[in-house]
Amino acid sequence: MGILSGNPQDEPMHYGEVFGLYTQLSVTKAALDGYQVYYNHTGDKDLKEFIKDVINTSIKPEIKEIEELLLKNDIAVPPTPAERPSVDIEQIPVGARFQDAQVAYAIARDIAGGITSMSALIGQCIREDIALMLVQQNAKSIKDGAALLQIIKEKGWLVPPPLHMETKNQDQ
Repeated sequence: MGILSGNPQDEPMHYGEVFGLYTQLSVTKAALDGYQVYYNHTGDKDLKEFIKDVINTSIKPEIKEIEELLLKNDIAVPPTPAERPSVDIEQIPVGARFQDAQVAYAIARDIAGGITSMSALIGQCIREDIALMLVQQNAKSIKDGAALLQIIKEKGWLVPPPLHMETKNQDQ
């Protein structure tokens, strides 16, 4: 029986897994900090609820899960930014506020980039438990992205690329 057989949790992590998870954790902690700022800048109740949900059901559990895995494998974790206090949106000067559509697009960008980078990390994994954890987190991100797209469409914030509406008549 080799070093990479048996219970995956007993197998060592390779450097790509360590680096990828450390990076994923750093980026996720930065997202938590940024989304708390976005939450304060958001006036739209649906978008505000979405941000709160993503923080509580996606970001914070992901941070906890990756931190536990790294610490269990004797790997130091990056620092966690301090929690941002809640602020009344009226306290933020109008010229300094993010617009709701800007917040939605910034989060959509983060989700799309996260899905791409997490997919690459999944492909590098040789430990099945780590790959499965990341697949589950990625599935949650995809679900969050779909929910955000729906909000963006409903609010009229979507600026679509040119739409292909015509089809050539095949009888000609």
